Amino acid sequence: MNLDTLNLNILGPAFLAGLLVLATHVPLGQQVLKRGIVFIDLAVAQIAALGVIAADAMGWEPQGIKVQIAAVSAALLGALLLTWTEKKWPEVQEALIGVFFVLAASAGILLLANNPHGGEHLKDLLAGQILWVSMSQLLPVSILSVLILAVWFGLKDKMGRAGFYGLFALAVTASVQMVGIYLVFSSLIIPALAVRNWPESRKMIGAYLIGSAAYIFGLALSAIFDLPSGAVIVWCLAAVGVLANVFIVKSKVSV
Repeated sequence: MNLDTLNLNILGPAFLAGLLVLATHVPLGQQVLKRGIVFIDLAVAQIAALGVIAADAMGWEPQGIKVQIAAVSAALLGALLLTWTEKKWPEVQEALIGVFFVLAASAGILLLANNPHGGEHLKDLLAGQILWVSMSQLLPVSILSVLILAVWFGLKDKMGRAGFYGLFALAVTASVQMVGIYLVFSSLIIPALAVRNWPESRKMIGAYLIGSAAYIFGLALSAIFDLPSGAVIVWCLAAVGVLANVFIVKSKVSV
């Protein structure tokens, strides 16, 4: 245990990255849970990651504009495909989402098969490198997050399938390169699950508070005990989510 590792110069940008992910994923997560398409986030995130891997295989500069275009294009194509399948075969949409996830993940492994750093690159995309997030990375993501939230809260009722999936793809693409697939999925689903029994008027703020607390505890614990930040935050999201759900259930019983 080392309390000296609680360095705000490192943990500060990482926490802000987490808040940006939560900003878009909390409202989208509640919609995903309502629609019953829980694994869409994993599938779209994996497809976006496949775009990043493909760009890397072509020798494009990491974090460069070409890589971002590749990631967004892959995610949007995946979103369009999911829009079509939901319209064509709605009864098996969740199963198809799982198939697309497996196909994208397998394609990524194949593209990295001859890359000497392939294992490390794949680990970064899955578990993320949130502690390495810089303030320069946060600015464009902040702008995109504001635009996504403005469109979501302004046009939510007028969005069709294509609009929802497209907006979702943009949010996931921006998040997955900062925090990794596991944290993106956890930030989307766990807060939404935790507040599913809460009064409707308190669900959104409750989910934001749960997510924020989990990121604070997770980053602090990972720094103190020198553990992978992404994995610790995922467990903290689950723990805080369970505690919050238990608290609201007990409150209802006592009333």
